[in-house]
Amino acid sequence: MTLLLKAIVSIIISFLLLALALFLPAGTLLWPAGWIFLILLFGFTLLNIGMLFTSSPGLLQERLSLSQPNQKTWDRVFTPLFYLLCLAWTILMPLDAVRFHWSYVPLFLQIIGAIALIGSFPLMLLTFRENTFLSPAVRIQEERGHTVISTGPYHYVRHPLYAGALLLFLGTPLLLGSWYGELFALILIAGMAARAILEERVLCEELPGYKAYMAQVKYRFIPYIW
Repeated sequence: MTLLLKAIVSIIISFLLLALALFLPAGTLLWPAGWIFLILLFGFTLLNIGMLFTSSPGLLQERLSLSQPNQKTWDRVFTPLFYLLCLAWTILMPLDAVRFHWSYVPLFLQIIGAIALIGSFPLMLLTFRENTFLSPAVRIQEERGHTVISTGPYHYVRHPLYAGALLLFLGTPLLLGSWYGELFALILIAGMAARAILEERVLCEELPGYKAYMAQVKYRFIPYIW
């Protein structure tokens, strides 16, 4: 399968699965916030994949691969577990906001959530453009000449993709109108933070120059905070 076809199939499958996870629990297609979220997220996905296909096909291939030869054992357990938690989070929000109406989120907060979600996209796009070794797996990519990246958003925080995901995790439940989703997002953020710490241990031990980079850039997600 060619890289382009593989990317198209991945987009279609991901779109259908996310749509099912949102609208089946909601019990209706008449959910404007759900459609806004879906359109925004997949607009970003299409833009990102198009950018990677033209400028960094090696990274696109890396991110579309289902398994990696030297992925750390703990990450092989962590990654599917985290994806399952994300799925549970996605299902919880329509149950809360639409089917059972457990939460009430005012319109102005939903707009703020949409702004936070949209705000995550430029940061993540910059990160993908800057770091051609941005694998979804914790591993050293020796076959691709893995080196430390310290430019662009990496000049300010060590994990700018996670910083973007932080905005996404906090903004999405507001947009979709789910306070329970907001609480669940804290679990996802905690898991992401734990993975960042474990990932840094691997990079310090196995990637030349990463310890010096950590001494230079002191913050993981948010400058002057953490």
